[in-house]
Amino acid sequence: MMKTVKLALTEDELEILADALENDLEGYVESAKDARANRAREDVQTFEEAAARIRSVLEKVRAEIPA
Repeated sequence: MMKTVKLALTEDELEILADALENDLEGYVESAKDARANRAREDVQTFEEAAARIRSVLEKVRAEIPA
């Protein structure tokens, strides 16, 4: 089981974290597309799994950002 960690962040820090995650997500999505084009199935799976985990974290961060 993974250890849960609590962080205290300002709204600005949450925005910074969300932006960084979005950029990272874009990179993995593009890498998955490239791997798919090159028929590298294992790489596609790896990049898609990473993108899914990043999306999950990004959703948690966005949920904490006031509208």
